[in-house]
Amino acid sequence: MRGAPTILHLDMDAFYAAVEQAAKPSLRGKPVVVGGIGPRGVVATASYEARVFGVHSAMATGQARRMCPNAAYLAPRFSLYRQVSDAVMELLHGLSPLVEPLSLDEAFVDLEAGGTSASTQAAREVGERLRRDIRAATGLTGSVGLAGSKMLAKIASERAKPDGLVVIAPGTERELLAPLTVRTLPGVGPATAEHLRRVGIHAVGEMVEAGEDELVRLLGRAHGTSLHAMAQGLDDRPVVAERDAKSVSVEDTFDVDLHDRARVRSEVARLADRCVGRLRSAGRSGRTVVLKVRRYDFSTLTRSETLRGPTDDPAVIREAAARLIESVDTTGGVRLLGVGVSGLADFTQEDLFAQAATAEEATAEEGAEPVADAAAEGSGVGPVEEIAEEAGRRRWAPGHDVRHAEFGAGWVQGSGVGRVTVRFEQPWSEPGRVRTFPVDDPDLEPAEPLPLVRAEEGSGGQSSPAMRPKSWSSPPEPPPPDEASSP
Repeated sequence: MRGAPTILHLDMDAFYAAVEQAAKPSLRGKPVVVGGIGPRGVVATASYEARVFGVHSAMATGQARRMCPNAAYLAPRFSLYRQVSDAVMELLHGLSPLVEPLSLDEAFVDLEAGGTSASTQAAREVGERLRRDIRAATGLTGSVGLAGSKMLAKIASERAKPDGLVVIAPGTERELLAPLTVRTLPGVGPATAEHLRRVGIHAVGEMVEAGEDELVRLLGRAHGTSLHAMAQGLDDRPVVAERDAKSVSVEDTFDVDLHDRARVRSEVARLADRCVGRLRSAGRSGRTVVLKVRRYDFSTLTRSETLRGPTDDPAVIREAAARLIESVDTTGGVRLLGVGVSGLADFTQEDLFAQAATAEEATAEEGAEPVADAAAEGSGVGPVEEIAEEAGRRRWAPGHDVRHAEFGAGWVQGSGVGRVTVRFEQPWSEPGRVRTFPVDDPDLEPAEPLPLVRAEEGSGGQSSPAMRPKSWSSPPEPPPPDEASSP
């Protein structure tokens, strides 16, 4: 524990939904839900306007629609979220070399390592300046917690939500923690909380009263000792700038159970290629290929195969994943598939490439169609990160960016029965008009996201480079006024 609140925790407010509201003027102040939009989708983030109706993250999208039918339900745009996250993380790195990202929208910062004096006033001034800078660079709000430890800084940022700053002064930790639920402490999940509830421990203060020996008896020495210290506000975990990933994986939940064996194989191949893409973007390779299968009855199986050495070769990983799926019975139907790679390294084993080449040559000699080609032809239902071709027609994901040759930039409001409805507006414009087009209209194309803040609105007249999509040079002119057609 530090004697001054110089550990900062930043948590962006309803991040995905807030980005969508900032990008779409017509959705500001209205309920917005971001996540899977299919019948088996899950809510990733809900705006505060949607939370009033009880919608929250990890809730089934179908249940969210029943609770808040008038919300805008949008597919995620992770490329834009990463751009905004990069801009925010750039500001955090300006405060200190010790920044520990937890996700795209959350991070710890060690202010002392950045030269901030060990005083409450100095830490508060840094936190307030950070909030102003984030709003100027992105147009979004973030909540800041300041305390002498990581645990308390995170609790402070939760109490600051939305768009606030809370400082936990040294010496007030135990008084603050005592009435809070045991789930507040890191390491207390549903199972541990239930175990404590059965012996009458519901609040953090009751953990302190129970004593370390009792917690050790209930939870084991390592867990019990750690939780007893945290219940007293003691947390010496440092801010760690580099968090080494243990694995890379991708998975898809399908709207309709897959029964066709060939389709299952093609989906596994497609997932393997996506997983390799993530590996390579991280500059890593891996030794163990892991397959995850969730069947029609929600039973989940995992299978793994360890290779002779680490690789990032798509043919090798695809081949291993194909062998693994052959050992799983999928006749009853498959609702989820995933492919991952663990045992990560920063190099590859050259002889594995020879192994892949040999396998491909054998396939060619037998006249069999390569698995990669089958995957390319499959109509897999997965995360709608991109606008896909399906049954000869484009499938337009709600919320994604488009550009029309005549009307300029807009976003997909909805699609169906051969038509797509687009609202033409930009982050800096007034709420735009709606028009409907055939799904295969040649004048309508997918587009890169526009920056949330125009260059002249950013700090020093420049928007953050992380906020500029590759194809953006200057904001387009708004479309001419005209009659809007209903979806």
